[in-house]
Amino acid sequence: MKSAMLAPPSRSSKHYLALCGGVGGAKLALGLAHVLPSDQLTIVVNTGDDFEHLGLSISPDIDTVTYTLAGLVQPDQGWGRSDDSFTALDTVKRLGGETWFQLGDKDIGLHLMRSMMLDQGLSLSAVTARIAGRLGVAHEIAPMTDDIVRTVLDTANGLMPFQHYFVKAHCAPVITGIKYLGAEKARLSAALKRALSNPNLSGVFICPSNPYLSIDPILALADVRTMLASTPAPVIAVAPIVGGGAIKGPTVKIMRELAIEPSAAAVATHYIDFLDGYIVDAADRVVLSDVQVIPFEIVMNTLADKVTLANRCLAFSDELAGQR
Repeated sequence: MKSAMLAPPSRSSKHYLALCGGVGGAKLALGLAHVLPSDQLTIVVNTGDDFEHLGLSISPDIDTVTYTLAGLVQPDQGWGRSDDSFTALDTVKRLGGETWFQLGDKDIGLHLMRSMMLDQGLSLSAVTARIAGRLGVAHEIAPMTDDIVRTVLDTANGLMPFQHYFVKAHCAPVITGIKYLGAEKARLSAALKRALSNPNLSGVFICPSNPYLSIDPILALADVRTMLASTPAPVIAVAPIVGGGAIKGPTVKIMRELAIEPSAAAVATHYIDFLDGYIVDAADRVVLSDVQVIPFEIVMNTLADKVTLANRCLAFSDELAGQR
């Protein structure tokens, strides 16, 4: 639990920061975007998953968040473009290229533009803002850094880049450790630094993304954990686990392989140095010293679910700010 927080700013001047990865984080980010004006929310996204493939610069989590807020995401899977085709990938396959990473034709168009703009010297932040704006997203979506950080897994099969583990190997190899290469030297993106330094910051939300693959790359950046621990704004996490099972992805598998109890409580402990509030499913009983825990419906299947949880996050932030 952090030291005492300062009095909150007025409602009109409040600003909020959401830290997230892909599918799960994008759901809460969408809810927050429906509730908050565009000038009151910054969404900072993990880029440890980014990689080069078929000559293209790909930012999977940024794209998932962008597609979700733009209303373009494939609804059944929560990532990729809706109504996409795969003609280009079929050609790649016919010519003997690698097709283990599914790229739809519309998706490739975005990656082509990103690669071109990066080659022209634009930062990832500038490219992300330009793409989001062109797709009709009003809220700020920003990478955690403009520098290169890559999540690499220590596995029983040796070191594996994240996408090779997650997509090509279907998360099958046993994990013995996780590295965030480049994080120790990477600079915070201007958006992340600005949000954490904003005197009107009124809440930081750790979205229900995988703690080790999606949130930890952000926390591995220099001073981020310290800034979260020292900010007067309440820092609230939403549990990515319900009843001992992951809402999405390999969270529980990874926790077991790293000898961590697969529970909502264990995730909170992972964030304990900066955490003020924790939202868990009613199925999970979590008691933490100096951190307020509230039960709520955190499984987001519909837009109404996302908006309801976003409103609860904002109300919880106000409640924590008023308890001093």
